[in-house]
Amino acid sequence: MIIFPVVKIPPTTQGTNIWLRVGTLLDGTSAEPIRDAHVVYDGGAIQFVGRAGRTPPRELLRPGQGKPDIDAPDQTLLPGLIDAHAHLFLEGGELLLDKRAAYLKRSAVELLAAAEARLGKLVKLGIVGVRDAGDRNGVGLALSALYANSCHPLMPYVESPGEAIHHRGRYGSFMSDPVEAFASPRDCVEARVKAGADRIKLIATGIIDFKKAQVTSPPQMLREEVTQLVAAAKAFERQTFAHASGAAGIEHVIEGGVDSVEHGFFVRDDQLARMRDRGTAWVPTFAPVQEQIDHADLMGWDEEIVANLGGLLERHSASLVRAHAMGVLIVAGSDAGSVGVAHGLGLLNEMVLMERAGLPPLAVINAATGIGANRFGYREKLGRIEPGYRSRFILTAHAPLETVANLCKARTIVFDGQVFKASETTEDKGL
Repeated sequence: MIIFPVVKIPPTTQGTNIWLRVGTLLDGTSAEPIRDAHVVYDGGAIQFVGRAGRTPPRELLRPGQGKPDIDAPDQTLLPGLIDAHAHLFLEGGELLLDKRAAYLKRSAVELLAAAEARLGKLVKLGIVGVRDAGDRNGVGLALSALYANSCHPLMPYVESPGEAIHHRGRYGSFMSDPVEAFASPRDCVEARVKAGADRIKLIATGIIDFKKAQVTSPPQMLREEVTQLVAAAKAFERQTFAHASGAAGIEHVIEGGVDSVEHGFFVRDDQLARMRDRGTAWVPTFAPVQEQIDHADLMGWDEEIVANLGGLLERHSASLVRAHAMGVLIVAGSDAGSVGVAHGLGLLNEMVLMERAGLPPLAVINAATGIGANRFGYREKLGRIEPGYRSRFILTAHAPLETVANLCKARTIVFDGQVFKASETTEDKGL
């Protein structure tokens, strides 16, 4: 049995530097790992990154310090993970539909309390940021405001669109307010911004019919309407992201100019090419469909439906591999809160599914760290191991470049100077 050494990292505060040397550094964006790297950080931010053995300048070290505080040549250092698509108001990991329905009948105060209780646990799993994907109960906006308070509890960075935008009578009413409630698309967007939205979420299509493994309803939003909503969001300096599956709906949101396509099942290659050329990101969210397959007995799916869902994921996987080869900006998001998709653990599973689909481990790690952070312009400096970025990272002896599944094994989380030990990930799926 291989015994992996445990590296002891002392906690630190802002202004008190720690010098760390690691054998492998994954900085969040580079296409190749960095070997023999030196990092200096304090409780606030990373102060120095030295590649290929370059040591830090003396002014960052203690008087007379000649060697690292932590020398870990067998360890890999990577940024803390960011879940770019999660619904924090929903209970993650629940598989029983009647219990989910009962949960959604809770008051906004109860939903917020349940969401707040998960925040510290996310950090201790290595999740340092969450792009919430919307709710109509004010939970996401409250968590975003909580993070903005300097006295906030242990929690990842959170931003939220608040209520998404959909059409009355169409999919999305549980997390959206209809555009018909406003005099114009601009008025609708302005109301979201005044409520505190960090970005604008559009529900442009329906969802996949799991029984048929197809999108069977026409798109909710036409290209012209998406264009108006995107223009209004830009006028208020907000990015847009769009729930869209089915080639017709995906076409409308790409041509309408959204910043990212969420889900994107049945995307065509010509659409991927335009996404690449326009810098439109793709968040493919494999996990919810995989949960339907893994728990087919609870969902009531027979062998034919399971086979259809498997074919759907095979097609989605092939699109992902082509998108990566083409240079599309791919960002990891779990859709946590969907049936069976736990918060935190869902992102780790999503990364495993992206690797299983055919992405190299480093591409998956970049998708969950620096790629999204760069494209989405988060207010907090996350997702990269670079000077000026927050000191929020993961240290592990279990090589994630062999498989991202190793990120589910024992690891050390450094978060703003605090240090947490995460054991083999077997935590409650209901997180």
